[in-house]
Order: sequence, then C-alpha cells, then structure tokens
Amino acid sequence: MEIVMWKRALAHSISAAAGSVALAAAIVGVHAAPAAAHQASRVFDALCTPIDAGLSELSGLTVTAAGMYAIGDSGSDDRVAELDSNCHVQRWINVGTPRVDVEDLSSTPDGHLWLADIGDNNAVRTSIGLIELDPTSGTATSYPLVYPDGAHDAETLLIQSDGLPVIVTKDYFGASVVYTTAERQHVQDLSTSSPTILAEVGQLMMTPTLTSGGPVPHAGTMAVTGGAVSKDGTVVALRTYTDVYLYSAPDGDVVKALTTKPIRVPLPDEPQGEAIAFDAAGDLISGSEAYKGPLPPLRILRGASDIALSGGASGSLGS
Repeated sequence: MEIVMWKRALAHSISAAAGSVALAAAIVGVHAAPAAAHQASRVFDALCTPIDAGLSELSGLTVTAAGMYAIGDSGSDDRVAELDSNCHVQRWINVGTPRVDVEDLSSTPDGHLWLADIGDNNAVRTSIGLIELDPTSGTATSYPLVYPDGAHDAETLLIQSDGLPVIVTKDYFGASVVYTTAERQHVQDLSTSSPTILAEVGQLMMTPTLTSGGPVPHAGTMAVTGGAVSKDGTVVALRTYTDVYLYSAPDGDVVKALTTKPIRVPLPDEPQGEAIAFDAAGDLISGSEAYKGPLPPLRILRGASDIALSGGASGSLGS
C-alpha cells in the first residue's frame, strides 16, 4: 500500500528540497552523515519465516520478556501478532482504538507495546500519535502528538530507556528530521486529552549506498523505514530499505547518539524491509513486508550491540 504512494511522497520531497538544505545548515543537533559510516562485514542469519497472511505488510517488530510482537501498517494495523520462536502467530491482540497508519512498534520495560501511528504518505495529517497497548489485558490508550512545523511522513519510533520518545521522519532524499517531545515528556507522561507538542532536535542526512533491496531503487537506500533501541539503552539502530545503521549510546541518550558516526551493516535483499528490533541478547532482528511475493524470513544479526559498542573494529571495511 505504501509503495503505491511513494511517488507522491518523492514529489513532496522535491518541492521541499531547497528548504531542507537550508534547514540542515541551520540546525544544531543531529547532523550525523551515514555516508561516512564505517561498514561492518556481517551476515544476517535466517531466524524463522512468518506464514500468516495477516503479516504480509509487516512494518513493526519488538521483543519483550514475554516474546516477540509484530504489526502491519495501514490496513492491517488493527491487531498485533504475538509470535513464537518459529514465527508462528500464537494469538492476535486487537488494538481497539482508532488509528490512521501504524508504521513502527516498540516496547517499554513493563512489557507494554507502543504503536507508532505516524505514517502520512501525503503529509496531510494534522496530528499523529502513540498507542500504548497492554498485551496482557488488551487495554489500549491513545496519546496524540503534533509537529511544530506541519505534517511529515515517518516510520520510525525510538523509545529511550527512560521513556523519552524520538521520532525520525522518512525522506527519499535522505533528509530525515528528528523530533522528540518539546518539554522532554516521557511516554508515561503523555496526555490523552490534548496533543503533546513535538520539537525538532536536528536532521540526519542519509546518503545512497550500493546495497540492493527494497521496492524503490537508489532512493530507497536513503529512506529511514524503522528503528529500535537495545534493551539496555546503549545502542540505537536505524534502518532503510537496504541498510542498518548502529549508533553507540553509552549514556542512554538516543538523540546524542544520533550525532555520532554509526556503523553501517548491509541488510539482506529484502522486498520491502521496514521492521527492526533488538532482543535481550543484543541481537538485531529484521523483517520485511511481502511486497508482491511470499513473506520473506525474519533475519537476525547476532552481536549487533557489540558491533556498535566496539566501533566496528571487528570486520570493519573502512569509511
């Protein structure tokens, strides 16, 4: 569904390109250039393959102490799947609250799931939101959010270990803007009655790579489609359709981590990869939509946290 709209999103990006360049020069904050990232030669192993058609638009993954959870995006985001170690759906959990386009899935130490209702291919939404879902009781609570500068399309939610939410927008020219709550409210402090204002904290300038994969050649290598934070809060992962970028966050500060040089690890050739999650061991799990074919396997990068924290020394291929 999303790729039907990508040309419109690209046109929107073109019209804003000149302004984005000026903005990038003016921002003090997030300004990492993944083009200069070290590349680590690592292999994603097959973990298991989903077979349930309800996951054909897989867009978000998260792992809690209770297990792994997955969700599709707009049109299939009315329920969350609980998966076993073989990627089989053990149960579906109804979201039970209105939403527009859930594009990412995260979790907090209490085991609650956080659905990122932030998709906006045409950049027309007046507000976005997060949905807290208790997988035990099925209770869902919506928290509206609003950008300070108009609508944006986004597919990435990062939740810092202390609960600070960070949203990274998606742009086919690589100019991804980073937002968090204006008063640094944590997810547990968000309001259900009125939108929490977001604040821009900087911009990530993604640049093209030669990694194959995804439904949008070239531009897809720069579009941020998902993200995750390790369970101990010390590693941040951002992914595009083709690559994953690992940032070290030794003090748990996600925003600060994004100002540092990441380690780039090419992803396997996925048809439309948007999902990424850390497990408790610090391994990174990647997932993709089916996109005109069968569901591909979930794949795992073992020791992903160690790659980030070691600076990519092992297996580094240079800048």
